Amino acid sequence: MNLPNKLSCLRLILVPVFAALFFLKQIPYNYIFALATFAIASITDFLDGKIARKYNLVTNLGKFLDPIADKVLVSTALILLVATGVLVPIAGAACVAVIIARELMISGFRQVAAKTGFVMAADKLGKYKTFVQDVAMIVLMFALQFPTAKWLYWTGNVLLFAATALTIASGLNYLIKNRSVFKDEEK
Repeated sequence: MNLPNKLSCLRLILVPVFAALFFLKQIPYNYIFALATFAIASITDFLDGKIARKYNLVTNLGKFLDPIADKVLVSTALILLVATGVLVPIAGAACVAVIIARELMISGFRQVAAKTGFVMAADKLGKYKTFVQDVAMIVLMFALQFPTAKWLYWTGNVLLFAATALTIASGLNYLIKNRSVFKDEEK
């Protein structure tokens, strides 16, 4: 197993650690420790792809592990944020549902594309979405740790709304740019 794949596995291992720290209120600053774990896991997402491309270490296992590890980490963080009530009621949960639905939809779309031999590259809009979404989750975790800093709460929620708008835009962009995947071959 090469280094990028080990980093993806590490990200998967860090998900339950992140979740446990998130709920261990007996530990002072548990949300900060959870945030640090989330940050380390997020950095592995950046590193594994960069290393794999730079050193030609792209493997089928990596193509499988990397997106799954990413989606498990992000989905877990979003669900935990909903569970804490740090999101604006109803709207925050709806945003999380849209983000997770888009991730699942694009994963399924990539599977269909892969069966036809079509490779779908990530686009800039998707990268912007990921960046804004990660920043929103980080700010919201700080808001949990420091509940009297209401500006963190509002900033995190506004960023999550922006990430949701980018999620919708990038998902539609992905589908439109790659709509040829849906064309059935004549038999």
